Amino acid sequence: MERSLIILKPDALQRGLMGPILTRLEARGLKFIGLKLMQVSDELARKHYGVHEGKPFFAGLVSYITSAPVLVVAIEGKDVISIIRNTVGATNPAQAAPGTIRGDFGVNIGRNLIHASDSPENGAQEVSLFFNDSELLAYDRSIDQWVTE
Repeated sequence: MERSLIILKPDALQRGLMGPILTRLEARGLKFIGLKLMQVSDELARKHYGVHEGKPFFAGLVSYITSAPVLVVAIEGKDVISIIRNTVGATNPAQAAPGTIRGDFGVNIGRNLIHASDSPENGAQEVSLFFNDSELLAYDRSIDQWVTE
C-alpha cells in the first residue's frame, strides 16, 4: 500500500475550495487515513521543501506555505500516487488538463492550490513529517470491494 500526502495550500482554504477538492479525491475512491487543519511552521516548511533549498524560489515556497492555514491529508491505497497526481493535474495550472483540480480551479503556478506526493518514497516520508503514527487510522470501508479488485 502506498501513502501520499496532500496539502490543500493557503489559496485553496482562502478561496473556500476545501470541500470541492476533498470531494473529488473522495469520489475517486481514495481512502483518507488522516486529516489535520494546521498552520505550518517555518521549520516544518523548510524540511518539507528541503529538496528545493538553494533554488531561487525556495524562500517564496516557505513564505507562502506558512502564510495561512492549510489542510494536510494522508491517503493510503494501491497506486494512490499516480491516481492522485492524475486527479490534481500538472503543477502549472495553465498546462493542467480540464477536469483536473488545477485545470479547473487554478490559474497561476504560484497559487496552484494543492501539493501531492510525487513518489511512494516521498509519500511515506512526507506523511511522517506531518503526522504521528497515532494520528493515522487503519480501518476497513464497506465500499472497498467496489473500488478495487
